[in-house]
Amino acid sequence: MDIRIKSFEEYKAAYERSVSKPEKFWGDMAQEFIWKKPFDQVLDWEFESPSVKWFQGGQLNITENALDRWVSEDPNRVAFYWEPNDPKENAREISYKELHQEVCKAANALKAQGIEKGDVVCIYMPMIPELVVSVLACARIGAIHSVVFAGFSAKSLADRIQDASAKMLITTDAAKRGAKNIDLHAIWSEALRSCPSLESVLVKAWVNKDYQPGQKEWLWDELVSKQDVDCPAEVMNSEDELFILYTSGSTGKPKGVVHTCAGYMLYTAFSFQNVFQYQAGQVYWCTADVGWITGHSYIIYGPLLSGATSVMFEGVPSYPDAGRFWQVCDKYQVNAFYTAPTAIRSLMACGDDFVNHADLSSLKVLGTVGEPINEEAWHWYHKVVGKEKCAVVDTWWQTETGGIMISGLGDLSPSKPSYAGLPLPGIQPVILDKDGQEVTEAHVEGLLAIKFPWPSMLRTTWGDHERCRQVYFSAFKNHYFTGDGAKKDDQGLIRIIGRVDDVINVSGHRFGTAEIENAINAHPKVVESAVVGYPHDIKGQGIYAFVIGESGLGEEQKAEILSVVNKEIGPIAKPDKIQFVSGLPKTRSGKIMRRILRKIADGTAHELGDVSTLLDPEVVAEIRDNAL
Repeated sequence: MDIRIKSFEEYKAAYERSVSKPEKFWGDMAQEFIWKKPFDQVLDWEFESPSVKWFQGGQLNITENALDRWVSEDPNRVAFYWEPNDPKENAREISYKELHQEVCKAANALKAQGIEKGDVVCIYMPMIPELVVSVLACARIGAIHSVVFAGFSAKSLADRIQDASAKMLITTDAAKRGAKNIDLHAIWSEALRSCPSLESVLVKAWVNKDYQPGQKEWLWDELVSKQDVDCPAEVMNSEDELFILYTSGSTGKPKGVVHTCAGYMLYTAFSFQNVFQYQAGQVYWCTADVGWITGHSYIIYGPLLSGATSVMFEGVPSYPDAGRFWQVCDKYQVNAFYTAPTAIRSLMACGDDFVNHADLSSLKVLGTVGEPINEEAWHWYHKVVGKEKCAVVDTWWQTETGGIMISGLGDLSPSKPSYAGLPLPGIQPVILDKDGQEVTEAHVEGLLAIKFPWPSMLRTTWGDHERCRQVYFSAFKNHYFTGDGAKKDDQGLIRIIGRVDDVINVSGHRFGTAEIENAINAHPKVVESAVVGYPHDIKGQGIYAFVIGESGLGEEQKAEILSVVNKEIGPIAKPDKIQFVSGLPKTRSGKIMRRILRKIADGTAHELGDVSTLLDPEVVAEIRDNAL
């Protein structure tokens, strides 16, 4: 299948068609896939409810498009090169035929445990092949997968299991990460104490091969291995749910973003092939974790729907040393490489020698994801890693968008450091002022919104459609609001400025300030807290916590607060700085003025402006004078 645009002129023509006749454009693209029943209507939509339906009347199964079609065409084609955490351990080469068989066996195992179409299965696993198999096994039988990043705490895992009323958990005894083994069993067994909906747990013994299953537990190697290698694909309607993925917002409770089958299938394949200019026979590597949307769309679905060969990596970029990424690129002759600015900055800090020891001549496209990449890191990536011969695609998108929305297309379109680029065909972004009027001048910052639906957009938030409307569709009439600020240059290239709501982007992962504050406030000696983001050399944004507590709090209590956050959310959400304060800058109505705290945190406290309207203006000077 080739839905790839092959020149900038083709891009401009495709974009024009996609805007002037969107239903014809996407209807034509959809013909490239296997349908069990053709669709009757391409699009039915309105943003007020919101209600968005693509390819109504159509029936399909996404795994037939991701697996079966390639097995019949070339069964021995490599789907994944799996690279273990420890380079001394055995890597794996997994063909499309082998992947298909393993998915069918796992799907039959799920059915043997009573899992049916529409049931929710939670997956909490490290980056091992069984994670991909589990995801696709759910899709094969019409179960809804909900993958939870294996770095989240027991409480975060329990919250997600409970919110989705998951019937089954698929997990491992432990995870290998760098030089450490992480005891996942301790985490999920604690979570399960408060998850009455769970009926069974399927455990892959990964670190401890002698792991003994407990009550309601089944061993992967025993249950899955007994199953048949054939499992007919469940017939799915175009708008049936494919998966739930939880994302943090500006309130404490994570939102279960829901994606459906047909539109997500089409757009992830379309965006993958075009952004990375992927061609048959090339090798592609996305370093993300499947626990995040990038892993869903650009490790599993987009590449497999395109018949691609990918690298899947269990480990971390710094183990056993900071040359690991580049060694793996050489080992598999990677052509397209996709990683986060955080990883780039951390490896850049290790010096050029680790990169220069690698050949890297196979690389053609370098991608970044999760947050805007700063200019210094962009130039290092382009010059040192890409030898100034590779296109750099700085992709902008979200969990809610399902796929890449704004980006260069390989080396076809213009690129500019710190600018994401142009919208993909079918994507209609606008920059609005606070009153909802479109900003047409170049270099003027505004609020990024989308004025027309695209196939892979979220359909709802699980169990709470009104929350979906309020968060994404209420700010500006007939627009999806991204929550990001942006501006355009004279060429129309779009630069993402960053979040404008109470969300912090840490190493490409979003956390609501309320979520972290709720965790901090769980400490018995904390009265109240306020959290903001601040510029961080490696993470992009660090977490700065201002905490009101009992008198005499010190380093011991800071360590306890970090432990609480680790327990409530996970280590990735732990504050980088904790400042104990006697009060917080509040308006007379009790609202915390985060604008002031952000300026104190980022070292621009001399630009605070008028603080006389605060309930207690003097508290600002105290916080500023004691800033960390």
